Amino acid sequence: MEGNIIVEQTSPKLKYSATWESLESRPVPQWYEDAKIGIFIHWGIFSVPSFVGVGTKGLSEWLWYYIRDQGKDDNWKTEAWAKHHVNSIQSSLEFMQKNYRPGFQYQDFVRDFTAEFFDPDHWADVLASSGARYVVLTSKHHEGFTLWPSKRSWNWNALDVGPHRNLLGDLAAAVRKKENLKFGVYHSLYEWFNPLYLEDKRNNFTTQEYIQAKLMPEMHEVVSEYEPDVFWVDGDWEAPCAYWNCTQFIAWLYNQSPVRDTVVTNDRWGSDVHCKHGGYLTCHDRYNPKAKQTKKWENCMTLDRESWGYRRNAKLSEYFTMEQLLTTVAQTISYGGNILINIGPTHDGRIPPIFEERLKQLGDWLKVNGEAIYGTTVWSDPEDKLSNETIYYTKKDTSVYAIVLQWPEAEEALVFSSAIPTEETSVQWVGYKGSLKWKQRPEGGMVVQLPRLLPSSIPCQWAWTFKLTKLKNL
Repeated sequence: MEGNIIVEQTSPKLKYSATWESLESRPVPQWYEDAKIGIFIHWGIFSVPSFVGVGTKGLSEWLWYYIRDQGKDDNWKTEAWAKHHVNSIQSSLEFMQKNYRPGFQYQDFVRDFTAEFFDPDHWADVLASSGARYVVLTSKHHEGFTLWPSKRSWNWNALDVGPHRNLLGDLAAAVRKKENLKFGVYHSLYEWFNPLYLEDKRNNFTTQEYIQAKLMPEMHEVVSEYEPDVFWVDGDWEAPCAYWNCTQFIAWLYNQSPVRDTVVTNDRWGSDVHCKHGGYLTCHDRYNPKAKQTKKWENCMTLDRESWGYRRNAKLSEYFTMEQLLTTVAQTISYGGNILINIGPTHDGRIPPIFEERLKQLGDWLKVNGEAIYGTTVWSDPEDKLSNETIYYTKKDTSVYAIVLQWPEAEEALVFSSAIPTEETSVQWVGYKGSLKWKQRPEGGMVVQLPRLLPSSIPCQWAWTFKLTKLKNL
């Protein structure tokens, strides 16, 4: 059947079978282990209204769900999700009633999804300047609208309507011109109001009309045509893995797809496998366990504290400051995770200046401190819990890097309580020429003497990295 992706389990050429035991024997590709930092991009028709009520814990990209039958679907009486979003639903309904004519439908927003200022080469410049090593674009969110001319989404894709342009293809081409920057896609498994999906849902997911006619051929298409190195799925929570044909698709992805040797995928493949199985764990949005994990994981977070899609009503205080962003970066990477930092472009194709500024600031910091991030592994003690300052550690080869998030209270001394020095230990302030003097603490660890510097001579503005070599506890 055309909608199914068949993986021949008996073929000697196929390395992985459609079981979790086999699929999870595949190592995470080294490029992803080393990359550490990616940029997430939520862009779609929801970028036109670009609204959700402040403080409602809502999501601008969920507007259609909020206003369609007041967030009630076929099973709304038992939908805890709709109840959780009651404030977002109310604010969205009020927004629509106040600003749009009676009878205005969500689909009517597509005429204003124009992307006239979309310059994929400029976007690629901005993304590359962040120091990120991969980019993940929403190829299709829960609204079902695709950013490429999907053969399975007639008249509900960016080429047929709206901008009349292959947005995904254009950005993929621009990103691939950049050195050390890989392209990936986000793809929603479910679609809120797709009749085929809703029929399967009414049948308690014992039928797979939506899977066969829409989801499987569409995922096969986007991977085959655009060859993403990250295939990031979501929208899985209403049905189990078996309904989504998840292991069969991943087996095809790992065995036969054009990206079989490089692709990575996450864990959102069904209500029964979420945060258990997959290429790496994402568990829930902003997942940051602050503890060592036995499986590779990723913290997908957004610079806008409220939403993933762009919000016109956002205030400056609702965005991450650079200090807050670097704290999250250091926490995540010290405990072995990657971080996927989200931005939301506008309906006309601009990256808002606040996002561009944060990405540029991150890139400037990584130019100085990148050796403490890229290609590092988890040290025995990821966080210094005894120091007066906030310090996170990473490890690479025979060096340990201490990322100091607060300037020490005693301005001329910095305590690394987790580091056990030897007589041959050296300490370098990354970005500063020369080694620093240090002495061993009787109670354990070491005290590093900091040089007196003019503000203009300090290597960077936020978060300072120190390289420790020849420690006893490497």
